[in-house]
Amino acid sequence: MKKILILIVALGILSCNSKKAQIENVTSFKGQQVTGVSVSKEGRIFANFPRWRENVKNSVVEVLEAGKSIPFPNQKWNTWKIGDVHSDSIFVAVQSVVAFENKLYVLDTRNPLFKGVIDNPRIFTFDLTSNQLVKTYKLNKESFHKDSYINDLRVDKKKGKIYLTDSGHAGIVIVDINSGESFRVLDNHKSTLAEKDQLTFSNGIWKNTVHSDGIALDTKNDVLYFHALTGYSLYAISTEELIKKDNSEIEKSIKFVAKTAAPDGMIIDESGNLFFADLENNKIMKLAISSGKITVAAEGDKVKWADTFSIYNNELFYTNSRINETQGDISEIEFSINKLKIN
Repeated sequence: MKKILILIVALGILSCNSKKAQIENVTSFKGQQVTGVSVSKEGRIFANFPRWRENVKNSVVEVLEAGKSIPFPNQKWNTWKIGDVHSDSIFVAVQSVVAFENKLYVLDTRNPLFKGVIDNPRIFTFDLTSNQLVKTYKLNKESFHKDSYINDLRVDKKKGKIYLTDSGHAGIVIVDINSGESFRVLDNHKSTLAEKDQLTFSNGIWKNTVHSDGIALDTKNDVLYFHALTGYSLYAISTEELIKKDNSEIEKSIKFVAKTAAPDGMIIDESGNLFFADLENNKIMKLAISSGKITVAAEGDKVKWADTFSIYNNELFYTNSRINETQGDISEIEFSINKLKIN
């Protein structure tokens, strides 16, 4: 009996270790806080670094083999510094990158250091065959506020729209892919507003109020999911209803989905599972939309503020932006892109 118990314990330890071993490091950046990652259909990996500090080396990079990275699309696009003139051919304050089909969508908040929007937020769209800029979407003045921080985006090919969350001033922005027209919905609505002004981590209280942040698009069922970062409520809306310009009708169509952990990154896989971060507990969770069952996909010291998700070849890529650990000097902190098998 004693030998059997020892064997069971040993198998349990191996099982735990193997679960943790499934997380692989793709690359790391010392002293450069990475928030966004996206993998193209060809397997090219792109990452971005927000302008939350003055010493940002590059706003957008492509990660090459052996973890090396180069500025994308070139060095010139990544040369802006605080106080420089801003234009339509330079990144100012990039928060996210999304590869969709053969294009890379680069979301520039135009809000460096969180001191307020200095110019209309933009989405720069690059062709990934040529690495050339093919279109710029500039949000119109009715689509954002001075304190807006346009946070993340999803591309809806069926509806011809781009959906964006605003974590600085609660709301969702919708951009028409063809015309470039943009409009704002759910401004300061319950579903987009933060529920708390702090989160609790093992290293202490992180005080902040962050509104609509995480976003995921179910392209099979035409549903957009979204979540405030400092909050515990997941909401959803049919994209058919969302693109209507009647705010009262849109608000009536919002559905509460579930109580969850406070997340940042969110994404839906081909099987209809919603992956989202559990920031306060160093976990990545999986919600089976069909059943409502929530399970742990990954956890441990290789998950430190899972910020952005991307899926390629049945692997979930995510960034560790470690936001709760970056109150002071970050020059010695390692920020990483990791990945794990999800099927």
